[in-house]
Amino acid sequence: MNTPTAGQVEAYIDHLRFERRLSPLTCLSYKRDLHLFTTFLSRQQNAPPLEQVTPSQVRLYVGFRFRGGVAGRSIRRELSAIRGLYRYLVREGHSEVNPALGISAPRSGSSLPEVLDIEQVTRLVTIAPTSALALRDRAILELFYSSGLRLGELARLSLADIDWSQGSVRVLGKGNKTRVVPVGRMVRSAIQDWLVVRAELAPATDEVALFLGRSGKRLGARAIQLRVDYWGKVAGVDRKVHPHMFRHSFASHLLESSGDLRAVQELLGHADISTTQIYTHLDFQHLANVYEQTHPRARRKLNTKDKS
Repeated sequence: MNTPTAGQVEAYIDHLRFERRLSPLTCLSYKRDLHLFTTFLSRQQNAPPLEQVTPSQVRLYVGFRFRGGVAGRSIRRELSAIRGLYRYLVREGHSEVNPALGISAPRSGSSLPEVLDIEQVTRLVTIAPTSALALRDRAILELFYSSGLRLGELARLSLADIDWSQGSVRVLGKGNKTRVVPVGRMVRSAIQDWLVVRAELAPATDEVALFLGRSGKRLGARAIQLRVDYWGKVAGVDRKVHPHMFRHSFASHLLESSGDLRAVQELLGHADISTTQIYTHLDFQHLANVYEQTHPRARRKLNTKDKS
């Protein structure tokens, strides 16, 4: 990436961070996507500066990513980052047009979110309380599953965000929007057990973070990811476990038992209910599996297939 281009991207990321007040994780995601785009441009013959990029060159980038096996959903996210960058450059007078307008990502087979079943969740949240870190991690896993929090939302929690009298937690979500979500009895108990030993990691300090690392400082998002992966292996889950898998499981299990899509939307903090509707597909998939395994007509059809 040449220096002027790098400077323009950094200025845009600063705009997102300080003016639009997006979360550090969101800013990092935008920066990563824009780095992919600008690296592609820099490798082209007669590499253009950002303000001279044409729609044809954006289409070339989309084709390059798609041929590289990148899913359509990821390319849509990258295009969104590119359009946002050019909106900023046009506003600041550095570019006359937005070359990414009207360009869409190729369609690809939509994949359903990965979810854990109840047995797997139970194994993950029943960590033996053998140390302060184990108690902390049990509270983290319980909270992910109990309240469907995003990784960044959980990492930002402070002690004051827990309302013990109401049994709820105040969450700062995407776009700096605050929502209040309930926390169940089991997760409250797990957090209280953690708070008893929290002082072992932060003796006589004024650290306000709910979850701390060995240093006594706020536990970062990457460290949380690693701990979730670690406990997934300990629990014998047959795939890599990541924080968002708990969020998907929370939504899927809640929708399966309640059927209340609007309530799930509110709890997840989705601005648009269409985002939440992916879990209705998961629920239907579950029902279809139950039907195929239990309905006499379905079983008879499957048995006939097996004999042929």
